[in-house]
Amino acid sequence: MAEENSVNTTKDINATLALDSDKQKEFEDKVKKIKPKGDEDELSPGVIYLGHIPHGFFENEIKKFFEQFGTVNRIRLSRSKKSARSKGYAFVEFACDEVAKIAADTMHNYMMFGRLLKCKVVPNEKIHPRLWKGSNRKFRHVPRRQIDIDRHNKVKTQNEHEKQVSNLLKKETRKRKKLEKLGIPYEFPGYAGEAEETQPKHKRFDED
Repeated sequence: MAEENSVNTTKDINATLALDSDKQKEFEDKVKKIKPKGDEDELSPGVIYLGHIPHGFFENEIKKFFEQFGTVNRIRLSRSKKSARSKGYAFVEFACDEVAKIAADTMHNYMMFGRLLKCKVVPNEKIHPRLWKGSNRKFRHVPRRQIDIDRHNKVKTQNEHEKQVSNLLKKETRKRKKLEKLGIPYEFPGYAGEAEETQPKHKRFDED
């Protein structure tokens, strides 16, 4: 159901990607004021921050929408590493910094599906070197939770088991010392107590 709602929302957003008439006229007037640059001049890219993004307005939709202003070089939509869901903000790099300023001015406080977009130019000195890591690439969700579960449930070798027990005992020793330092008289068997108990005769291990 959630996936279906997401698809429907994306379709609705695609249907309203064009600027409304008032914004379109404002945009065209600002574009006319841009002074043409000579062939010898190189374009300086400009970056804008886009916040309060509605659900369903993903990388493709952002690119299609902002290409109405000018050439878009890169897009970085912030997503959760665990769920792959959008965090509601993104960065867009235009080929021309003047176009970026126009886009930011035009789209700031623009109402889209009940969300008031927040848009502003990001100064070059505030652009982090790793901002564009993974940009312009199709996002691939990594099932980290399942990976952790599989790693935890993996049948361990004898060496892996002994190393795990050793690490647990070291961690427990640090905890006991910390409690003792705080003056807390708390005794518990913990992993050390379990290690002293008789181990089952048959314990499954993978061969080394």
